[in-house]
Amino acid sequence: MSIRLSTVILAHQRWHEGGADVWRRADELGFHAAYTYDHLSWRSFRDRAWLGAVPTLAAAAAVTARIRLGTLVTSPNFRHPVLLAKDLVALDDLSAGRITLGIGSGGTGFDATALGQQPWSPRERADRFEEFVELLDHLLSHPEDASRDGRFYSAHEIRNLPGCVQQPRVPFAVAAVGPRAMRLAARFGQAWVTFGDPALSDTATPKQSREALRRQVERLDEACAAEGRRVEERILLLGTPPEGALDSVAAFVDFAGAHAELGFTEVVLHWPVPDSIFEADLTTFETIATEAPAQLGQPTRSSHTHS
Repeated sequence: MSIRLSTVILAHQRWHEGGADVWRRADELGFHAAYTYDHLSWRSFRDRAWLGAVPTLAAAAAVTARIRLGTLVTSPNFRHPVLLAKDLVALDDLSAGRITLGIGSGGTGFDATALGQQPWSPRERADRFEEFVELLDHLLSHPEDASRDGRFYSAHEIRNLPGCVQQPRVPFAVAAVGPRAMRLAARFGQAWVTFGDPALSDTATPKQSREALRRQVERLDEACAAEGRRVEERILLLGTPPEGALDSVAAFVDFAGAHAELGFTEVVLHWPVPDSIFEADLTTFETIATEAPAQLGQPTRSSHTHS
């Protein structure tokens, strides 16, 4: 069973002071996709440079040729489906059909109250996420004229012409752990995203982590069976990889291969950021990017085609 290798590039550098170079390099190295977080700021980067996801992806589309691009993830915390749909149509056009929308319910940190709203309860967050995904799907699938009245989000005679390059719309990678989000992933997702079990601490053993992921995969399969469709792409987003996983190509291949056996089709690593929780040896990271895919059943870069 094969598994693809992708990366998350944080938008923490000015574009002309190294930011553009990282996206170009990710394309050159042969990563399947390069994603970025869609936050107004993020945790330990709260007081560091942090640029917007949508313009960053637009610029990345202009300096890359093959790699898929996207968010991992966008949420309703400060987005509205009508405005997001318009941006996605433009991004899909600018990238010649290389955009994936990673979408999740959002966290409870700064983004959750940045627009002055009170924090949502878990129930309201789930309700909003369901309505958000449903309306976004409708807007992108009906570019000629879309209207819908909702409890939280509405659209009135919205046009998104000429529509997406990718038909019937850009693919959704739905982040899901709980049962309601799993059902949304099964209903609307072309991919499913997980970062593992949030209930597990950083001290969980690799075996415990894999067992938790195995249970999540089973719940996704159950949700897919209930919807009568299958989500083929299963994405594992790694926060900080287990100790030793990025020490060598062999260590990473062992790690990724164990997760391919669970049914994952893509593993996403953070591009190294000095003086952060994502600090890693860049030379080793690039060696893993170039050598591990072939050992994990993926074609070599020379056999890749442009989108």
